[in-house]
Amino acid sequence: MTKAFGAVTEHTPLVALDIERREPGAHDVAIDIAYCGVCHSDLHQARGEWAGTLYPCVPGHEIVGRVSAVGSEVTAFKVGDTVGVGCMVDSCQHCSACDEGLEQYCDDGFIGTYNGATADAPGHTQGGYSQAIVVNDKFVLKVSHPAEQLAAVAPLLCAGITTWSPLRHWKVGPGQKVGVVGIGGLGHMGVKLAHALGAHVVAFTTSDSKREAALALGADEVVVSRNPDEMNAHANSFDFILNTVAASHDLDAFTALLKRDGTMTLVGVPEHPHPSPNVGALIFRRRTIAGSLIGGIAETQEMLDFCAEKGIVADIELIDIHDINEAFDRMQRSDVKYRFVIDNATLNA
Repeated sequence: MTKAFGAVTEHTPLVALDIERREPGAHDVAIDIAYCGVCHSDLHQARGEWAGTLYPCVPGHEIVGRVSAVGSEVTAFKVGDTVGVGCMVDSCQHCSACDEGLEQYCDDGFIGTYNGATADAPGHTQGGYSQAIVVNDKFVLKVSHPAEQLAAVAPLLCAGITTWSPLRHWKVGPGQKVGVVGIGGLGHMGVKLAHALGAHVVAFTTSDSKREAALALGADEVVVSRNPDEMNAHANSFDFILNTVAASHDLDAFTALLKRDGTMTLVGVPEHPHPSPNVGALIFRRRTIAGSLIGGIAETQEMLDFCAEKGIVADIELIDIHDINEAFDRMQRSDVKYRFVIDNATLNA
């Protein structure tokens, strides 16, 4: 049995659980989990705020650990390797999306690291709030950051790739003016990555108190989006805007800042729909509002290698697993800079 923390109903706090992990098959990698990031998705899923939660629910899809065993057909990993697991642990592996390394858009739907259908007991996947996990080798990632950074690497497996994928797809780089809306778990990674890719980065926040923090993350400029004068000063000037805000809000305020042929990409799903955008603002400047979902395995590996080369990690607060319910409450109040990460060794306490 494997020690874990999870929710047994939507109305109860996360508690200590014992779960089963399968024995590694020929193409499996067994991983002792060292750290697991805490994503807002974990809270929504555990508390039943998203439809379809399967209980018991053990969240966690920002996993860093070390290989403890490999299957007979595994060649890319060996015992002792430092590895990561992100939001996916399987996909159909034969549709056009999977063939192109875009497993997140699998025609059959990817299998999530938790709450996804599986033959293993209890019939759905259980995530990284646990001592160990067994994953198909195609969905395991190599981590080359130094040991002292591993806790802060964990959020790269979700927050990092969720922002990296659109930045790469829309070819963000030197000579471009790029906006990042929202300076939270996703947004702070968006600022770091866009800056490292060589773009001129403008961070958007609703709070003037976040100005210095955004500059410290790598923003060249900071705009308080509630200030009309600051917003108007940037009209028609952005090549690309990465919008990380999950709350419903007025998209027109940001599309008006795009150049002709500019794109704003949304990576947050609001609880309630955004107000309908002004179509004229799109038509008359050939602007685009797009969406993007995490990233494929190949681009996640690319992101991890880039971050290791550039020394990029998330800004985190390391917590004991027994403090997870308090962390959920704080996360709901946006009281974290910028990501909680669980020290999974505390599962042994």
